[in-house]
Amino acid sequence: MQPTSPSRAELASKRLRGWTARIQAAPRGVRSGRLERVSGLMLEVAGLPMTIGNRAAVASGNGWVECECVGFSGHTTYLMPIDPASRVAPGAVVYPANTPAQEGKRFIPIESAPPLPIGEALLGRIVDGYGRALDGLPTGAEAPNPYRSPVINPLHRQPIREPLDAGVRSINAMLTVGRGQRVGIFAGSGVGKSVLLGMLARRCVADVVVIGLVGERGREVREFCEDTLGSDALHRSVVVAAPADASPLARLRGALFATDVATYFRDQGRHVVLIIDSLTRFAMAQREIALSLGEPPVSRGYPPSVFAKMPELVEKVGNGAVPDSSITAFYTILLEGDDIHDPVADTARGILDGHLFLSRELADSGHYPAIDIEKSISRVMPKVTDERHLEAARKVKQLISRYMRGRDMVAMGAYAPGSDPGLDEALRLWPGIQQFLQQGMHDNHSMSDSLIALFGLLGGAGGTA
Repeated sequence: MQPTSPSRAELASKRLRGWTARIQAAPRGVRSGRLERVSGLMLEVAGLPMTIGNRAAVASGNGWVECECVGFSGHTTYLMPIDPASRVAPGAVVYPANTPAQEGKRFIPIESAPPLPIGEALLGRIVDGYGRALDGLPTGAEAPNPYRSPVINPLHRQPIREPLDAGVRSINAMLTVGRGQRVGIFAGSGVGKSVLLGMLARRCVADVVVIGLVGERGREVREFCEDTLGSDALHRSVVVAAPADASPLARLRGALFATDVATYFRDQGRHVVLIIDSLTRFAMAQREIALSLGEPPVSRGYPPSVFAKMPELVEKVGNGAVPDSSITAFYTILLEGDDIHDPVADTARGILDGHLFLSRELADSGHYPAIDIEKSISRVMPKVTDERHLEAARKVKQLISRYMRGRDMVAMGAYAPGSDPGLDEALRLWPGIQQFLQQGMHDNHSMSDSLIALFGLLGGAGGTA
């Protein structure tokens, strides 16, 4: 039998299916713009309207430079590179990220570098400000988690009722921190800030520790992970590193990504400790972006958006709506020239629940950790300690203050013993107070041990209340 030829209807149907397949395979809604101007770190693009926070790719001699939209004005879109950009030419074509881009007569997909998924797989990992792996370990095949910190009704937040065992005797006894508290560590350069952070990361009692190294020296990232933190503490930690040579956008995102990771674990019912080093570098990154966008400097070179971004970051942490979970946060604030009235420091003191001041005078004398007990305060300490503990800490603080006021008279020989019973007691207990407030970087003092030492210092029973 002769094979029957296909009918005209079948041929038309076959052609229709072919055209449909070609249409489905073709790029859809491809838009592009042109690079018009480069001003500092800001790329000005015409013809490509975008939403703030969305990604784009700019053609360069090295391939594609991934950028993020940080603002717009009229028909001009402002982009900032995620990574350092080079070999970008005038009129370069710009495409939205994750869309096809035309090269010659064909289209190729532009894919954004995928972050690691926020979840259990992040524990023990070191990532950059965008969640991309830095440790060279396999990334797995999991899809990225689009998790973002939820906005919590302030009336739904769990109250702070439990103390956090920080593993540092002077903090446990004199400046007790509560689970869910946000504490600022105010320090100049070279006063032992990194060592104190390492002690907190290793010794604090928490399920997960999230560390954001924002704007610090790149050399310190590996040293902190291997030497200060150590392999024993790394398995329960997530390290987000955005060093000083990263773009201001990456430094800004580093603090935000670390906060997102901490809030994820908190919402899973974990007790989390979040360490951001430093909040000042976060503010400086936002200042660079804001000034590039044309915001006016209003306070020592800082534009208004800096003082809006800081509370926005800090208010995401703390206790959430899930019972028996918390984020206890430690933010370092750099004091330029040891100036405690720096605008960032002033703003931080107003939005945090306490502050630890590290003294250069104590550090120069070999007193570590160099916490100035007189200038430091924990605003939630009365809520997480009993009356006996509070009274003992207040007594030691009074003795420290009395000694500091009278030490010059004693050194000059102008003080006659017995004329001031308070100063006599401070002089008698001063060697013990100094020993009590100092601690080696490898020592660990639990909450119960710290209270025993506090009560023993004042001649108490040597036990907890």
